[in-house]
Amino acid sequence: MGTASAVVVIGAAIASPHIGSTAAFTRHTQMPSAANAARRPDPPPTPATQPISLTITPFDRQSCPATATACVDLTRHITWLQSAGKVTFGPVQAEPGPPGSPHATPRGTFQVSWKAGQNYVSNIYHEPMPWAVFFAPGGIAFHGGSLTNPSHGCVHLTTANAHYYNEHLPIGAEVVVF
Repeated sequence: MGTASAVVVIGAAIASPHIGSTAAFTRHTQMPSAANAARRPDPPPTPATQPISLTITPFDRQSCPATATACVDLTRHITWLQSAGKVTFGPVQAEPGPPGSPHATPRGTFQVSWKAGQNYVSNIYHEPMPWAVFFAPGGIAFHGGSLTNPSHGCVHLTTANAHYYNEHLPIGAEVVVF
């Protein structure tokens, strides 16, 4: 038997600012053939192989305190904005740096230190970082970027969502990455 593939088109719902909106997204993955599946057990689901649920879980609520303005769940590749613990934007899909690599997105509690505009370019990687919102040491920021290729430690968002974060995350806002 051959392999099967699943492809889902990611629509405009990602950029929707509606509170509590949910959607599921699946990345392009190769499904093992029946012969290959019989030889090895299925690996546990990972963000790259399972649908991305844009729903905040009890674990998310516990991991991101109500005092935070922005929350990032690195395992599920989602982020959202909140005020006094109530979601004000998102959750939306995000692409962080790969865990366990030198470019892993750092976990912790940070504050927004500065913001850049639409045409900002990294002075380290010489890559565009539209609407960057810098929040962690080493130039770590939310910014527009690929949602399929890992970042160099930043948190990639769609350009529209990065613009929204840039406009709604003030300097000094608390960002919790878990």
